[in-house]
Amino acid sequence: MNYKPAKDKLPVLTQLSKLIPPLLVSKLARKHGIDKQARTFTAWSHVVSLIFSQLTHSIGLNDVCDTLRIHSRWLGSLRGAVAPIRNTLSHANKTRNSDMIQDLFWEVLSDLEHKMAGGLGLRYKGLPRRFKKAIYAVDSSTIALVANCMSWAKHRRRKAAAKLHLRLNLQSFLPSFALIEEASHHDDTRAPALCAQLQEGEIALFDKAYVNFTHLYGLCQRGVFWLTRAKDNMAYTVPKKLLKKPRVTFCVTISSF
Repeated sequence: MNYKPAKDKLPVLTQLSKLIPPLLVSKLARKHGIDKQARTFTAWSHVVSLIFSQLTHSIGLNDVCDTLRIHSRWLGSLRGAVAPIRNTLSHANKTRNSDMIQDLFWEVLSDLEHKMAGGLGLRYKGLPRRFKKAIYAVDSSTIALVANCMSWAKHRRRKAAAKLHLRLNLQSFLPSFALIEEASHHDDTRAPALCAQLQEGEIALFDKAYVNFTHLYGLCQRGVFWLTRAKDNMAYTVPKKLLKKPRVTFCVTISSF
């Protein structure tokens, strides 16, 4: 089988950049005063550099700057983005207002929901297509950070980490809620915030790390369906068995774990 090489040297970065409206970054830069701080290294170039560092799992400034400098020819095709110098990127990360990136996320998400109300073109096959209500996947991901630079995210003695809690809409494949904080909190303490906006009849899928019986009872009271795994050390009793052919339904009372 013959594979044709990609015309673009940075295909994934190019696709993600096209999802951001052209004038949105400059608009947010003026709102947060970043345009006055930027000279040659614009806010758009900064955003592209941050996206690239996440995609490639870069471990340092040299990793980001050297790689982008090698691809500077193709980088310029992304609305004139330029490769940063190490000191310039370091200074921008320290001094520029990070609220702009947060606003950028929500603005891009709102734009995608408006343009792609039916989702990103992905469709289920088989059983999941029968569900008329939205199905959400709730999970967390730990992001490793540099301990001596991120003191607020200190996780262990010599490690720092942030944790991303996300509620993903499995019909549109777009995030519906995101919470980023230090990694010291357990997942079950953030379950109420992740499921606060779920409506009656909708379905939430999450791992057993989010099992909190008070929270699960609240979901049942609101008419929200949920599916998870039972913990290995969960103690429970079966007070009654409801027989209904051709299958058997168990009524389970959870005491403690």
